[in-house]
Amino acid sequence: MVEIKRILYPTDLLGYSYHVLPYVLLMSEKHDAEVYLLYVARDLHHYTGFQVPHTSISAFMKEALEGAEKLMDRICDQHLQGCPNFRRKVVVGDPGHEIVKTVESEEIDLVIMGSHGRKGPKHTLFGSVAEYVVKHSPMPVLVVNPHRVKERQ
Repeated sequence: MVEIKRILYPTDLLGYSYHVLPYVLLMSEKHDAEVYLLYVARDLHHYTGFQVPHTSISAFMKEALEGAEKLMDRICDQHLQGCPNFRRKVVVGDPGHEIVKTVESEEIDLVIMGSHGRKGPKHTLFGSVAEYVVKHSPMPVLVVNPHRVKERQ
C-alpha cells in the first residue's frame, strides 16, 4: 500500500505559487503527512569575476536569502495554520537539482509544485523546473498550473 507521510512543496515565493497550497494542505490532511516547504535561490556566484564583482553577488545573495526567509515566515503565518506538521528550508543552487536532492535526502513521498506553463522561447531559455523534477524525481510529482486554478467556494 502506498503511504504518503512526507510532502514536498517547492515554491518560488511568488504570489501565484500560493494557489498550489490548497492542494498541499488537502493532501497533508488526508494522509496526515508532514509538509516540507522548500525555496531554492539560484546560485549566482558563477557570474562573478568577469561580469560582476564577487562582493556584489555575495551581498545580493545574502539579501535574497534573508528576503526568502521573511517570505517563508509569511507563508507559514498566513497559509499554514491548518497544517500542524511542516518543515521549511531555504537553499542555494539549481532549483530542479535541489528539489530532487531534497526528495531523496528527506525521503519525500510526494512532490506538489506549481508550473508557470511557459512555452516557446521562454521555456527554451529558462528551462522548466517542473519538467526537470517530473523527469528526475524518484517519487510522484503533482504539478499544478497556478494561473489556471479556479477558486471554488
